[in-house]
Amino acid sequence: MTLADDFPRRVHVRAPGKINIAFDVGDVQPDGYHDVASVYQAVSLFEDVWASTADEYAITVTGDLDISGVPLDEANLALRAARLVAEHVRWDAGIQLHVHKGVPVAGGMGGGSADAAAALLAVNELLDGRLTTAELQELGATLGADVPFAVLGGTAIGTGRGDELAPALVRGRFDWVLVTNPDGLSTPAVYRELDRLRAVPDIAPEHGVPQVDPAVLQALRAGDAVALAGALRNDLQEAALSLRPELGDVLAAGRRAGALAGIVSGSGPTIALLAADVDAADALADALEAAGHTALVAHGPVPGARALMH
Repeated sequence: MTLADDFPRRVHVRAPGKINIAFDVGDVQPDGYHDVASVYQAVSLFEDVWASTADEYAITVTGDLDISGVPLDEANLALRAARLVAEHVRWDAGIQLHVHKGVPVAGGMGGGSADAAAALLAVNELLDGRLTTAELQELGATLGADVPFAVLGGTAIGTGRGDELAPALVRGRFDWVLVTNPDGLSTPAVYRELDRLRAVPDIAPEHGVPQVDPAVLQALRAGDAVALAGALRNDLQEAALSLRPELGDVLAAGRRAGALAGIVSGSGPTIALLAADVDAADALADALEAAGHTALVAHGPVPGARALMH
């Protein structure tokens, strides 16, 4: 394939953001990374990606929220994902991407990974690459641990670096309120702080192989928001709060306003508050907005990256 004119179509793919319902972090490994055991849930905040053929590779970005921190060069995961698929199917021209963001930027919700997942699917469809979902997930794993989950969606257990996925059984839906923060948190910085906190002599035990608490999976299978509230856990939360103490105030405000429980989403700074149902989520978001916070209502689980027909 050499001519962009052979493929004049434009493909639109939507992919979800995620929250980590549970996040257990093992000890730092010799390569500097950590093994994790996570329960991901895809939620109804979405990234939209349009892909079309072009002479060169380029990307434009718009959004419902602050997009000032989104790179427009090769640091952009979506652009790198497009190149991966194009090279895999030996496409010799370029790809034009347009991204519309609905997931908080640098918020620990995998927005960049959702962009990459959507770009993988879109370019595969655009160029008739015929790559399977499993092959797209494998390519995505080379870009980041959260990318394969954004392809898969739903609710899943992630182990290893977080990219070894097994779907989890969930009954019903769970309603969340996500409180965003305009100042992002660097994931590597949060992990460094976690290692620093764990290095305190005679306090931190060996963490060994990370595991998912069975209580989380039981609550998901039962569709029981109250039981899930009692099982939420994120090993990165203490580190995130150490770097950004004001996030603890948001967690406390959420509980006062009626949340069943709250958790830092991934490496933060977004706070995920679990509500009893959609009406409770709406009331919680209204209370937090009245207190000066930016609060988004979402539910999960939702499907992973999907092509939309026009």
